[in-house]
Amino acid sequence: MKRVTIFAAILIIAALATPWSLSSCKKDTASKTATVPDLAIVRSWLADRNATAETAALFYNLQKIAKKNILFGHQADTEQGYGWIDASGTSDVKTLTGAYPAVYGSDFLFIASFQRSAWFETQAKITREQAIAAYKRGGVNTFCWHYWNPVSSVAATSSQEGSNGDFYWDKSPVQAVAKILPGGTHHEVYKASLKHVADFAKTLISDGKAVPVIFRPFHEFDGDWFWWGKAHCTPEEYKALYRFTVQYLRDSLHVNNFLYAFSPDCNFTTETQYLERYPGNDYVDLVGMDNYHDLRVGGDVMLATAKLKIIADYAQKNNKLAALTETGLELAANAGTNDWYTNTLAKALQQQPLALAYVLLWGNRKDAYFTPYPGHAAAADFIQFKNNPYLLFGDKVPDLYTIK
Repeated sequence: MKRVTIFAAILIIAALATPWSLSSCKKDTASKTATVPDLAIVRSWLADRNATAETAALFYNLQKIAKKNILFGHQADTEQGYGWIDASGTSDVKTLTGAYPAVYGSDFLFIASFQRSAWFETQAKITREQAIAAYKRGGVNTFCWHYWNPVSSVAATSSQEGSNGDFYWDKSPVQAVAKILPGGTHHEVYKASLKHVADFAKTLISDGKAVPVIFRPFHEFDGDWFWWGKAHCTPEEYKALYRFTVQYLRDSLHVNNFLYAFSPDCNFTTETQYLERYPGNDYVDLVGMDNYHDLRVGGDVMLATAKLKIIADYAQKNNKLAALTETGLELAANAGTNDWYTNTLAKALQQQPLALAYVLLWGNRKDAYFTPYPGHAAAADFIQFKNNPYLLFGDKVPDLYTIK
């Protein structure tokens, strides 16, 4: 997320408004026939042809759901919230609405970092426990990665490259993308970071099965605030980085429980612009967009919908998933705007037929939050939003992990 302290997560997404079915407006992109495809066919659609059965089923079922509904997601929903942190099972969304979200956002920030202290191990443990719990509830896990600049200078008290880095360019203004590609001076450093991602992914086990994850590396790359942004690498360098990331995790480290998401910010108005840094269909399962700007107070809801349609149309043509991968209104900074969920977000999601798998709002903390708490002036609007039949929270999610 742009310009947000990532220690807390803050963003929530869902859609309400006049409910209407999209089923009559969508072709069946999950299958070329009316019959349920077998596992081998679904795997053939994915970036990872050896994906676990549950991961392939997640892809298939999200495509089905997107024809008439959308899942609601929230970043760090059970890890931190308004006035609490690391409270196992606590959820601001559930406290207010009685239901967990359907999609849970997490971050590899403290997992694939350059610090190995007990505190970081504790954060990894919390994230692991909450991701497994989300899966057991029938929810979907998606992970972004605010990756510390691996080429930043070594701190005086540290012996590890990257330990003095940051994911924001202005805090670590060091060119890195070209240097971590194969043949680059810091390629082995990057491979070691991917090993941390893989090792963690392999600990996400429930009843002997790997928990599927939608992995969203190097997001918002069309901005310049992250070190992997468009001002700091060429389109070809970015594509090469994304491709290597998928290939190394999939083929060398044998991570088979990932779906891969491509998600720029909202700096495009045409499909050509959207695809400028697209690594190719062989490396992507989900196309998305992070969009706070168009959905801000005084923003352009019609423009937000038009961009979502570009994404959804591309997904339909190319047998991908589509999603609004981040959005939200920070309520503390926008006091007095108490109908954003029904009057802005829901309109953006529903004023045109869009086959989107999910929408995710950023997370909550005491001083900045994207979903309201009980008694907040926007609480009634959020509950109305939750009750929109187009939206699916955790209490209405069907089985996502079986192809049937």
